[in-house]
Amino acid sequence: MTKKHFLNALMLSAFVALTACAGGGDSAPPQGIMPDDSSQEGSFNPSAPSENDAAGMTEAATVSQSERDAILKSYDYMDPNREVPTKALGNALVYFEKNKSKIRNKKYISVIDFGKRSTQKRFFIINVATGKVMAIHVAHGKGSDADHDGYAEKFSNSPGSKASSIGYYLTGSTYQGSNGYSLKLDGLSSTNSNARGRAVVIHGASYVSESNVIQGRSWGCPAVAMSLRTQVIDMLKGGSLIYAVAN
Repeated sequence: MTKKHFLNALMLSAFVALTACAGGGDSAPPQGIMPDDSSQEGSFNPSAPSENDAAGMTEAATVSQSERDAILKSYDYMDPNREVPTKALGNALVYFEKNKSKIRNKKYISVIDFGKRSTQKRFFIINVATGKVMAIHVAHGKGSDADHDGYAEKFSNSPGSKASSIGYYLTGSTYQGSNGYSLKLDGLSSTNSNARGRAVVIHGASYVSESNVIQGRSWGCPAVAMSLRTQVIDMLKGGSLIYAVAN
């Protein structure tokens, strides 16, 4: 082989190697782990005015114990099978009751327990009239689970973090975005106040499955299985309360 042919062959080998390394992003996850979201989420104008009036909301933590007990007693029919974390549900119910005048969709209250592994059903949608619970799987952000082991260990309100945010939310209007039918969210707490600006929304995703596997990671959105997307969004759209916790 001449020197010229040798150099050409070497350059071709290097090109092939670089192309193989580039792939299309992250390598495929191990068996039993869903792949991550590979597209940027959110495609609405985050500066558009919110449909919700979140000013002056009363935090559950500021309510006296006696008033809290009285509120929870009136909702003792909720979650008959005790599926939802007790403290989180209690906080959500107190927040709901104290801020009812500003909550437009009073049919459902939701709790997302990011303290559970993503293999478990941890998005709890509670029917306020009957107390019955619909429990489903939900994704958390890539920035919350660096090693993709299914546990969210870090939460952030910062743009670009790709992490989930905890706190109280009100749902907004629906729109057609890069992930199809989606639901805007407004963060009501200091820990999630940038939700709308970050385009953190509820949407369906191919990387979320209603099976007990480690779900794929979003860019911070509480994404749900495509098979449940429309049902969940139609239930919660228009100002429903969601409380995301990490314990």
